[in-house]
Amino acid sequence: MYTPRMHSALRGIRAVLLVVPLAATPASSLAQAPPAPTHHTVVAAEAIQWKPLRPGAEIAVVSGDPNKQGSPFVLRFRYRGKARIPPHWHPTDEHLTILSGTFKLGMGKSGDEGETTRLGTGAYAFVAAKMPHYAWTDGDTVIQVHGVGPFVINYVNPADDPNAAGKK
Repeated sequence: MYTPRMHSALRGIRAVLLVVPLAATPASSLAQAPPAPTHHTVVAAEAIQWKPLRPGAEIAVVSGDPNKQGSPFVLRFRYRGKARIPPHWHPTDEHLTILSGTFKLGMGKSGDEGETTRLGTGAYAFVAAKMPHYAWTDGDTVIQVHGVGPFVINYVNPADDPNAAGKK
């Protein structure tokens, strides 16, 4: 039989069940999430603006600002024919998705093609911040990279930097 006394006891138990998890939760977790964007973005493939990166390679910003600290971004890299991406690293994590072709990804500073992992269309790879890595393509390949800025390419051998070629 359900009595007013039982009702009062159950209310007390419910209050404890609500308060205990909140007390165990760090204050930083209780902060409100940032408001969701009130718009969406669609980028048609033909609207992507490609720019030269190095011989056989182009880059395009699909979304965000890869140069801005804390800014989420999406980039695409397009490789034509045989392309070699020398050992390099980034100050932030890098998420790679192979959109077309085959991308051979290696970890470390060697640049040894025999030490790469072959990634086909649809494959995903994660490269941790500051991890030296390199890549090879033997045919037309497009990859998508996303992360949080700033996105910077630091070549293990500064002579590999295509932007440094004319700065001697």
